[in-house]
Amino acid sequence: MESLIDVQNKTEIINRINKLTPESKPLWGKMSVSKMMAHCVEAMRSAYGETRLKRAFMGKIFGGMAKRSLLSDKPIKQGLPTDKNFIIKDEKNFDEEKNMLIDYVKKFDVKVVANNSHPFFGIMSADEWDKITAKHLDHHLRQFGV
Repeated sequence: MESLIDVQNKTEIINRINKLTPESKPLWGKMSVSKMMAHCVEAMRSAYGETRLKRAFMGKIFGGMAKRSLLSDKPIKQGLPTDKNFIIKDEKNFDEEKNMLIDYVKKFDVKVVANNSHPFFGIMSADEWDKITAKHLDHHLRQFGV
């Protein structure tokens, strides 16, 4: 599954989000389930162009190579560093974050994300945003065993 455009894939992601509970624990990493969902919401806000973040210097150097890796068919590796713009420091309300994440997944549309800039990868096409967003969600849902 590497698309949020496909209705079946979108439904599957939402069903997996609905399996999360406030007691869900990560199989790897440090984020709580609420912070993970807030992190995913922030990433999707960036995809929608709701937050305009300056491109990181390291992204200018390594962003193209990293983007190609993420666009491959391989799952996202565990333990990759998180962009500082998407680190959630404060604990969040589980139900609010879950509802926001589901809303963002439901409204995902390539017309909205096309050619928006990512703070590490730079300008991305609608297809790139679609694939990377789906893979990112899958990665974090696997992190929490759903």
